[in-house]
Amino acid sequence: MSSTQKDQHGARSQRSQEADKPHRRKREKTHTCDECGKDFAVKGLLTQHQVIHTGERPFSCDLCGKSFSRKGSLKQHQLVHSGVKAYSCDQCGKGFTVKASLKQHQVIHTGERPFRCDLCGKSFSWKHSLKEHQLIHSGVKAYSCDQCGKGFTLKANLKKHQVIHTGERPFSCDLCGKSFSWSRSLKEHQLIHSGVKAYSCDQCGKGFTQSSSLQSHLVTHSGIKAYSCDICGKTFSQRGSRNIHLRIHTRHDVYSCEQCGKYFAKDKHLQQHMFSHTEGQPYKCNLCEKTFKSPHYLKLHQQIHTRKRLYKCSYCEKQSDTDGSSSQPCHHCGGGKEFRCDLCGKTLSCQATLKTHQRRHSGDKLKYCKECGRSFTRSYHLKKHELIHSGVKKHLCNQCGSSFTTAE
Repeated sequence: MSSTQKDQHGARSQRSQEADKPHRRKREKTHTCDECGKDFAVKGLLTQHQVIHTGERPFSCDLCGKSFSRKGSLKQHQLVHSGVKAYSCDQCGKGFTVKASLKQHQVIHTGERPFRCDLCGKSFSWKHSLKEHQLIHSGVKAYSCDQCGKGFTLKANLKKHQVIHTGERPFSCDLCGKSFSWSRSLKEHQLIHSGVKAYSCDQCGKGFTQSSSLQSHLVTHSGIKAYSCDICGKTFSQRGSRNIHLRIHTRHDVYSCEQCGKYFAKDKHLQQHMFSHTEGQPYKCNLCEKTFKSPHYLKLHQQIHTRKRLYKCSYCEKQSDTDGSSSQPCHHCGGGKEFRCDLCGKTLSCQATLKTHQRRHSGDKLKYCKECGRSFTRSYHLKKHELIHSGVKKHLCNQCGSSFTTAE
């Protein structure tokens, strides 16, 4: 047999051997996790996965002490301390330590959302985001807080929540010193100092630093209040507002005023309320010497003197921090827009005033005088009215000595 024939025979023999080999098939996932039911094709992968449930983190970073359940995760983490970001985005220049992180990031620029939820139709850029979202529909909240019992679908969300109870605020703003529990909150806060409000409402002209804040705000104009309180029936346009309200009924995570016993869902609301019990107006404006009961109202007043309020509205002639254009209309009057009440036809200059006016028709959030039963849409109008019943006349006329209940 010639060398050529030998080569041909050898090639045929090799092909026949390849043909005889069994086709590579995808391995069956025969190894199941007892904790969550997830399946794996290889026992080693199941063993790696089970560490998540045990909470064991045998691999710790020598530089910061942070621990990990897998060696690979530790190696990735250590790149953070090196400061080397070898992978950068062509679109925005953002740097990444790991190539996989760059690939995940690049989806943001394409706008592609290939992963869709079968139950609600919501789409996601990343598969892991879809998986996290699907836990909401399952209703399973495997992680609960030891302090208050609140349940969470993800362990990461539980960790974020637990900072509330510790009071730890490791992230502080370099410009004003305000501190935050989460880095995300600090980043959101820093946009306030930039003064940039890239997102504005078409309905009322209010500006927002973030798109998510604008989306939440737009619900208030729709009039839809899909979330209701099971205890008192009060309705809300946002789920978060309803959940905060529920604390008042459950007395869980609420703040009580020692002076009058009133309950508040948020500590900042209690702090603002406490100023109503103080005598006098100790907070003075250093530019015009006008005085206020609380620093909150002083700050609001001081905006008049700041450079932000450079524009005068051509409709109402009030100063505003917007330029009066169609994209940034006046906050006071909406750039000449009239807001009409559907029930009585009265027109008002701004959306906020219309909402306050509509309380008269709905009876919602009205303040009543205990002496005569007269109703008021604003609490400060009620307080002024109550002075009539008290008979106290603190304000004296310099010219004739007559006394009055109010200075106006």
